Amino acid sequence: PGEKWVVGGGPAEAELRKQFPEARFFGMKSKAELPAFYQQADVFVFPSKTDTFGLVLLEGMACGLPVAAFPVTGPLDVVGTSGAGILSNNLREACTKALTIPRQIARAHAETFSWKEATKIFETELITCHPSGNEPAENASRK
Repeated sequence: PGEKWVVGGGPAEAELRKQFPEARFFGMKSKAELPAFYQQADVFVFPSKTDTFGLVLLEGMACGLPVAAFPVTGPLDVVGTSGAGILSNNLREACTKALTIPRQIARAHAETFSWKEATKIFETELITCHPSGNEPAENASRK
């Protein structure tokens, strides 16, 4: 239910236009134009199952849009169990449920992503690459 807007383009666009003739296709938009679309929308629907991170999810949430997406890499990493979106293999169900999420929750979750937080996450994922657990000599000399 509801109006469907598609912003962007890509190799599947012609097929999507045929499959969803009622949708409004706006084509590619600049970074400066995107916030106007986000502000008019009720839910940010992210239909990808293969995107590796989904930076656009953060852009949408930063504008207060709750997310509806599949529970795959990207949405799981960005939205997860934050309450800022609904992840489901039934995207229609996710959209309907996401409509009940207050915009301020999506915005607040987007604000938790910063370079400082990204660095902390990266540091927790680092592992020693040397089986002995010893640092290479060139790293030890830097201390």
